[in-house]
Amino acid sequence: MFGNLGELAGMMKKFGDIKKNMETIKDDLAKMEFEAFSGNDRVRVVATGDFRIKCVEIAPSVTADPIALADYVQLAANAALDNAKCELQRRMQEATGGINLPGLF
Repeated sequence: MFGNLGELAGMMKKFGDIKKNMETIKDDLAKMEFEAFSGNDRVRVVATGDFRIKCVEIAPSVTADPIALADYVQLAANAALDNAKCELQRRMQEATGGINLPGLF
């Protein structure tokens, strides 16, 4: 099936290396911050690489319209989280050498 045991051992080592790299990436991303803006930069959201919202900043001029405020916060939060996800995907592609591992994203 694998040709020989040496090939199998090599594949197992490579998967072990990939797993170690993924753990390092996860730890590194948790320390990173990704920001996004909406409402002409009147709302700023910062998300971490482990997909947590760290900060929401709102300009005083936005609070007069609660519907717009909710929309702006949602847009900025989703954009910040998308930025974190894109970085995760980029780093995982790098770590796996382009191998598609279902369920990672």
